Amino acid sequence: MAKQTSFFRSISRLYPHVRPILPRLLLGLISALLASVVALTIPQVLRVLVNESLRPGGATEAVWNASLVILALGIAEAGLVALRRQFVINPATTVETRMRVSLYGHLQDLTVSFHDRWGSGQLLSRAMTDLNFLRRWMAFGAIMLVVTTLTVVIGVVVMFSMSWQLALIFLAAAVPIMAYGFRFRTRFSKVARRSQDQAGDLATTVEESVHGIRVLKAFGRSREALESFNEQAEELRQTEIAKARHQATFSMVVTLLPELALGAALVVGIMLAAGGQLSIGSLVAFFATAAVIAAPVEFSGMLLAMALTAKNAVDRHFEVMDTANTITSPEKPRTPAQLKGALSFNAATFAFDDAPDKPILREVSLDIRPGETMALVGITGSGKSALLQLVPRLYDVTTGSITIDGVDLREFPVEELRTVVGVAFEDTTLFSSSVRDNVLLGARERSQETLEEALDVAQAHFAYSLPDGVDTLIGEEGLSLSGGQRQRIALARAIAAKPTVLVMDDPLSALDVNTEELVEARLREVLAETTTLIVAHRPSTVALADRVALLEDGRIAAVGTHSELLAHNEHYRYVIASLETEPRDLDSELSELEEQADAHAEEVSR
Repeated sequence: MAKQTSFFRSISRLYPHVRPILPRLLLGLISALLASVVALTIPQVLRVLVNESLRPGGATEAVWNASLVILALGIAEAGLVALRRQFVINPATTVETRMRVSLYGHLQDLTVSFHDRWGSGQLLSRAMTDLNFLRRWMAFGAIMLVVTTLTVVIGVVVMFSMSWQLALIFLAAAVPIMAYGFRFRTRFSKVARRSQDQAGDLATTVEESVHGIRVLKAFGRSREALESFNEQAEELRQTEIAKARHQATFSMVVTLLPELALGAALVVGIMLAAGGQLSIGSLVAFFATAAVIAAPVEFSGMLLAMALTAKNAVDRHFEVMDTANTITSPEKPRTPAQLKGALSFNAATFAFDDAPDKPILREVSLDIRPGETMALVGITGSGKSALLQLVPRLYDVTTGSITIDGVDLREFPVEELRTVVGVAFEDTTLFSSSVRDNVLLGARERSQETLEEALDVAQAHFAYSLPDGVDTLIGEEGLSLSGGQRQRIALARAIAAKPTVLVMDDPLSALDVNTEELVEARLREVLAETTTLIVAHRPSTVALADRVALLEDGRIAAVGTHSELLAHNEHYRYVIASLETEPRDLDSELSELEEQADAHAEEVSR
């Protein structure tokens, strides 16, 4: 649950971001305040006009002069309002952009375990919706809240100068408004925060549904997905209604009470004017001033709601920004003088942060020689994928260490380590860019030769037959490609990086037998000098390795050649017997099912 902070403590955290544009914001505040002062001046002109000119024998010329003064004041007020916008809009958008870039950069630095815990929609709503709202609040809400407060204070002072009796009646309405304001602030803040969090959850659901649309269609679960989404959307709607109800009630209070007070003041004012204690001009000016104040008072409900929502937006933003990155470069980094690629696990134990008493890996010790290809096999859940993710420091070992050429991974600069270590995971992730950009993502040399060699090794020649060749945009997460095509692009990306150490999590699982044989033959050539640790789910992948490590219950149970382990290790024989023999391209199968369903629907419609 989010830690509750006071409004001013939360908003004060914006100061480092706002400080560079503070002069412009102050100029915008001054412009808005002057516009309010000009508006309050108009009733005083009316007071003079009524008392001095609108009486028997009064000069007609004075009426025209007063009209011109009021016109000039109106033009000045409009000009000051326009000036306020000119002062604040550009710097406010600059702050929004800088905060958004800062948030994105921090998300790039944060550990994988952080992203495991957070829904993508929650992060998206913080990066887009919350910061967009903060920009509007800085440019308008914050300034107008200050100006509204000062306008009411100045207006009340002016009203006291004209009639303290009427001013007291008007001021009496402020007491219940202030009392209700405290209740409104507490209730609205909670419901507004709930609304923002629910909107983030809804965004996560939309993103997951869009990315998994093939699966939902293939398994006929679109209706269930819609029903689940409808429930979430309804929860958000009810929260928004509750939020609107609180705001409407507060607006009713701040509108009704001053109006009732003005009604009572009108009766008293007429009595005072009749008794000669108040001039007609002062009475007119009092109610004209009250009219000027009435708009800000009625507007205060919306401004207070904006302020509380902005406070929640700040809290949500810094929930992410305050999360420390635990995988960082050391103050005094070390790197081997000449990298050979000897990879060693030294009693390495790993457990997730939320389950420290349930380690996934237990005292793993394994040495992989420079240039050697080591296959890692084990039953599902034995910790193979977790072991691979420790090498590029996507996670850190809980105890023990992992070294390259005798240097602990935690002593490498993180960026340098991730150029030394290349990765190719089974769950391929591609970006909404061209084939070229995806393949050369981690390449040190972004040349045409590097691209062509990587595509050739991965047998990804299909890229040249795409509409724009290797410059074809492959769409969000590469979903326009089949599973086998995506996997080959991801494998080409790992090869193009030309790492010293390469870790691969069953990178050939979606390839057909013939393509797999071609890829394996080329991999033997390019990996001759690369230390490779590869998770194998199929016997053909095991055959690619020089040695095999058997992982059982998070421990290394045996290490040896494929033939040695087959001859002497019963559990190894069991694991090998259970490995897949035929690859499956699940995305292609789902596409075929979808096409068959569409064809069937078309036939039925006929």
